[in-house]
Amino acid sequence: MQRKPFEIPKALVWAAYKDVLRNRGAPGCDGQTLTAFNQYRNRNLYKIWNRLCSGAYFPPPVLEKQIPKDNGKVRILGIPTVADRIAQGAIKRFMEAKLDPLFHVDSYGYRPGKSAHDALRQCATRCQRYSWILEVDISAFFDHVRHDLVIKALEHHRMPKWVILYCRRWLEAPMQGAQGGELTPRERGTPQGGVVSPLLANLFLHYAFDQWMVREYRGVPFERYADDIVVHCSRMSDATRLKDRLTQRFAQVGLTINEEKSNVAYIDTFERQNVAKSFTFLGYDFKVRTLKNYKGELYRKCMPGASMKAMRKITKTIKEWRIHRSTTDSLTDFSKRYNAVVRGWIEYYGKFWYRNFGYRLWSAMQSRLLKWMQSKFRLSTRKAQRRLELARKQQPKLFAHWYLLRATNG
Repeated sequence: MQRKPFEIPKALVWAAYKDVLRNRGAPGCDGQTLTAFNQYRNRNLYKIWNRLCSGAYFPPPVLEKQIPKDNGKVRILGIPTVADRIAQGAIKRFMEAKLDPLFHVDSYGYRPGKSAHDALRQCATRCQRYSWILEVDISAFFDHVRHDLVIKALEHHRMPKWVILYCRRWLEAPMQGAQGGELTPRERGTPQGGVVSPLLANLFLHYAFDQWMVREYRGVPFERYADDIVVHCSRMSDATRLKDRLTQRFAQVGLTINEEKSNVAYIDTFERQNVAKSFTFLGYDFKVRTLKNYKGELYRKCMPGASMKAMRKITKTIKEWRIHRSTTDSLTDFSKRYNAVVRGWIEYYGKFWYRNFGYRLWSAMQSRLLKWMQSKFRLSTRKAQRRLELARKQQPKLFAHWYLLRATNG
């Protein structure tokens, strides 16, 4: 039997398929859903493996999807096809096993065994030791990753030829507009939404930022989650100088710092005038808060809590559900429809100081349910409140916020 040019284990493709099956996801430019792929699963998986091994695998275009941002702009995602997600996942698994152990301990984004909460926890701990932070935001990072530097890093780590071949093809795969739109070639950037993109982005920033910090500012702590970065400094002058140096450093590798979102902030309990006293990291606002210890005594320290921006977005989403207009539905229908989303909010934003978050989420959900109760049964506000409270006592775990926030709200 003639050997394949590249020896790629079938187990990698199978493991990547199980990852895609678990994560689900929307179809790509070919319109094929995961259900349609599974109708001829074995044949489709063999085709992917066979083409990867022969060097004949060419990724299809990624489907453009625009996500509106709060500032009126849009974030562009690139959605690969189901088959391409599996192919990317297979190569990613191979690379990740070799590259991830080399990454910096304070790089948290899209890494096995690390999470956003780990980054937030470390950041909160260091905010007790350092009074100043530099919050760094890179403008459209995923759109400006230089392909030549990514390939150079892969070659530096002696990745097999087939890894470099396919990574180059994925980096250069064009973007297709929605509904069969025209193809846009890509000379730089790696599409958000691609399976292999986060790993390549981490590899890029490992040398563009992490190793540069180790070399130029040894001992200066930071947390990085993909392209979200917080650096801790002892003095304002140190943070200001570092911001200037980072602006120059990122320019060398084709990146630009977003001046509006990259700030120096003071987060100590001693009062200072004319300086920012908070910063936002991974959807949490860090600022000095008044807390109470186990003896009931008040004290102040810097703590993360759900950001005002995140809470406004959550409240807006709940209002857009228009629960009070769905008078033909029941409380059970609402719980089935929205519990997963609400539980996700609580699990993410309820890890640290969540008093304000819990109150806002509770109020937003309860007010919508109360209006629904009034509309459906034509009740006064007081009677609707009693009926809703009775439902909560009879089925305390019907809604996620009823039992997950009960300790906070009574």
